[in-house]
Amino acid sequence: MDLSIVVPIYFEEDNIRPLYDAITAALAPTGLQYEVICVDDGSGDNSFTLLKELAATDQRLRVIRFRRNFGQTAAMAAGFEAARGAVIVPMDGDLQNDPADIPLLLEKIKEGYDVVSGWRKDRQDTFINRKLPSMIANGLISRLTDVHLHDYGCTLKAYRREVLDGIGLYGEMHRFVPALASRIGARVTELPVRHHPRLYGTSKYGISRTVRVVLDLLTVKFLLSYATKPIQLFGKWGIYSMLLACVTGGAMVYMKLFANTSMNRNPLLILTAFLMFMGIQFITLGLLGELNARTYYESQGKPIYSVRERLNEPDDYV
Repeated sequence: MDLSIVVPIYFEEDNIRPLYDAITAALAPTGLQYEVICVDDGSGDNSFTLLKELAATDQRLRVIRFRRNFGQTAAMAAGFEAARGAVIVPMDGDLQNDPADIPLLLEKIKEGYDVVSGWRKDRQDTFINRKLPSMIANGLISRLTDVHLHDYGCTLKAYRREVLDGIGLYGEMHRFVPALASRIGARVTELPVRHHPRLYGTSKYGISRTVRVVLDLLTVKFLLSYATKPIQLFGKWGIYSMLLACVTGGAMVYMKLFANTSMNRNPLLILTAFLMFMGIQFITLGLLGELNARTYYESQGKPIYSVRERLNEPDDYV
């Protein structure tokens, strides 16, 4: 299987048949062996009925139906797990992504890239509640992850299958896959893609998602920088806190000896105790994090590295 296209579906009954026709028209000239995996994320309309009818006429269309709405990230995770293609391309089911861009993404993959991220350069959305929050979020994500992309929120991307094998998706993490892939040394690039205005249905996105994205960004930053060495994060702040406690404690003693300031009326006493306590807390948290990291990697046999290829391995190598 050359290609798997993963499409989360949620209340998209008017878009399903036009999307199916557009994908078929875009990929017919390529000669690729492909499959389309549509994941019905608990839609309450006729989305599943339409998908079932189309699947009966085309074996390349596979349908996964959730018992209830689990969210876009869960839908994409289910599609990635079921995919059999060497390259996996997720895309939205609302016709705003253009299937005609898929061959262009695949050409970039052929150039040696592991991840090709779509960039909605001429985005057809409202500015205040869609474009502006997206611009801010993309800048913040790029800065914190050091993977500089213009449009993390664009669902249309192309991934080599092996890049996705070790990446677990939770919360709203699907938008951070390029950053997570970079952690294992994946080559990431982006490509301008077309973006169409929504013709049918209503958008499921809003400015309320911003808070969730920021929280998930903190998780991604931790995974990228400190997943295998949490003591380096928490222990560092613990040491800083305890050093500052020594400074404030020394100032308090100096004030007692040379300025005759009563300790029980000096706020530095409380501050010193607080900083010392926080330092111990941070260091303890770092040590607990180290234990959890070792449990995570050792109990599941997960390596802390990623190998691209091996040459001249002996036959008895395991």
